[in-house]
Amino acid sequence: METTSTTQTPAADRPDTHSMVIVHRGMRRESRLLARLVAAVAPGDTARAAVLAGHFRDYRLGLHNHHHGEDELLWPVLLGRVDLGADVVLRMEAQHERVAETLARAEAALPAWEATAGEAERDALAAALTDHHAVLTAHMDDEETALLPLAAQHLTAHEWNALGEHFLAATPKPKLLFFLGMVLEDAEPAERADMLAGLPGFARLLWRLVGRPSYVRRMRAIRGSN
Repeated sequence: METTSTTQTPAADRPDTHSMVIVHRGMRRESRLLARLVAAVAPGDTARAAVLAGHFRDYRLGLHNHHHGEDELLWPVLLGRVDLGADVVLRMEAQHERVAETLARAEAALPAWEATAGEAERDALAAALTDHHAVLTAHMDDEETALLPLAAQHLTAHEWNALGEHFLAATPKPKLLFFLGMVLEDAEPAERADMLAGLPGFARLLWRLVGRPSYVRRMRAIRGSN
């Protein structure tokens, strides 16, 4: 895709935007599994509903913080630097709104199902989560194809890294190891090594000793035999 611009980042200072592809894999997976896991809950099983409701709330938090960082730090900068690519940025903004709408529908359907684990309430939530997954996946596919090349060309590494810093600042510290596990789960070995290498030494140690075992236990409880 060709663009015209007023500012183009020197090649030596351009960011590695592949990190977002890795993050997206985890979000695609969890949005898909949430719909499937909710649909499989037996009517009346409020204990199971509570487990999945808690997982949904963490997933929602992670997705919200991820998208909020883009809304605040990515779209405004790119719109100031690209001309022909501005339609891509505006499309991403509109897609964020649609993703938020589907997430809000699922959030609205959650309390009734969590309270009773009723069949009708379960099916309403599962349908909302299925719609959310479809809209989210379409957005992330488009973002990776059309938006990331613009970001790589027009942002500096420092500007790109601000997205990760925003996520760290906006997310409660006890949740960070869970989100790290969510991202690393489907990462290729080289991707996993690169992501861990970018963390401080104490964080890598904390992940190995506490975060990884905790993540494995949590996923077993959430996914069961699915």
